[in-house]
Amino acid sequence: MEKEKSELLTAGKIAAQLGVSGAVVLKTIKALDIKPDLVKAGCSYYGADTIKKVKASLK
Repeated sequence: MEKEKSELLTAGKIAAQLGVSGAVVLKTIKALDIKPDLVKAGCSYYGADTIKKVKASLK
């Protein structure tokens, strides 16, 4: 279970990985209607599938 949590990233972390701004990632997530895999303390966390979808959408 702990390993799964470590693979989840916030939109900001995804943005840093992809080299774009957080706003671009948030807009893309909203446009693709992607739901967070986990919401903890008001923060949305996304898994590897979301990263792939966002990366593909940005190309």
